[in-house]
Amino acid sequence: MDNLTHTLVGLMLSRAGLNKLTPHATPILLLAANVPDIDIVTAFGGSLSYLDAHRGYTHALLVLPLMALLAVLPVVLFTFRKIEWRRQWPGALGAAGVGVLSHLLLDWTNMYGIRMLLPFSSEWLRLDITNVVDFWIWAVLLFGVAAPLLSRLVSSEIGARSGTGRGTAIFVLVLLCGYEFGRFLLHQRAVATLDSRLYQGAAPLRVSAIPGPANPALWRGIVETNGFMVIGTVNLLQEFDPSEGTLYYQADAPREIAAARATPVFQRYLRFSPNPLWRVIPAEKPENAVRVTAVDPRFGDPREGRFGAEAVVDQQGRVIESDFTFGPIGAVRRQ
Repeated sequence: MDNLTHTLVGLMLSRAGLNKLTPHATPILLLAANVPDIDIVTAFGGSLSYLDAHRGYTHALLVLPLMALLAVLPVVLFTFRKIEWRRQWPGALGAAGVGVLSHLLLDWTNMYGIRMLLPFSSEWLRLDITNVVDFWIWAVLLFGVAAPLLSRLVSSEIGARSGTGRGTAIFVLVLLCGYEFGRFLLHQRAVATLDSRLYQGAAPLRVSAIPGPANPALWRGIVETNGFMVIGTVNLLQEFDPSEGTLYYQADAPREIAAARATPVFQRYLRFSPNPLWRVIPAEKPENAVRVTAVDPRFGDPREGRFGAEAVVDQQGRVIESDFTFGPIGAVRRQ
């Protein structure tokens, strides 16, 4: 999920009662709810390095205690002269552990996925029930921030004692869990709808329902068959027509695709995107060379070429150059 969501969840966890576990629980939880994204530093090594590392070991359950410690240490360093921390470590690490776990669970719900079981398994786990940015989650969490502020304002006007915001925070966290469960049920329905149809007379091999940022009834359907993909919109409030999707044929160039697959760039990319849409088109140079591209259709229209790898293969089947990019293929120059 986005870091605003992680931060506000950390704040709600603190207000819900974890602030009683240790001094300065709120800054600890705000850091803990975001610390797994410390893997952003790998982006200095390039897009492919970031793809290798993102949502990897920093998001693994086995490394959770270390991530919790990383969240606690800055707070301890800034307050060690004011607080006797020897007795506070269990509570501080416990609160931080809950914050880190909230990050992992939220990332698990969306379409990017998470390698939670490293080093025992490198499988990408994902529920596909929420977008990386979800406006309804923002609304719920921002309500949790605004309600206590309004309550304090009213209380000060009438001279009453203001509340702690704990009840609101608990309500928001319960509502958030209910929303995620509702999304899960809608996702199951969208997948079942996609899987129950024929596409150009062919049964689907794999189907995916990708959530959007706003309307829980709208899903982006991706259907994979032998030889082509169909991508369209599933509106759970309307009858689904499989013929309205856009048809994308997989490239029929086994030699060139095999050459691209053998490169380190494609091997690393395909660990994340094992079922891309393949395209083979003539390259500008050298003569008679082709450009092989693999695009993950979860992250946009395949014609835009986002989140993909590409290789230039000459007429002898040799790869001349290859690269991966999060942006449109061809928008950046290769090494």
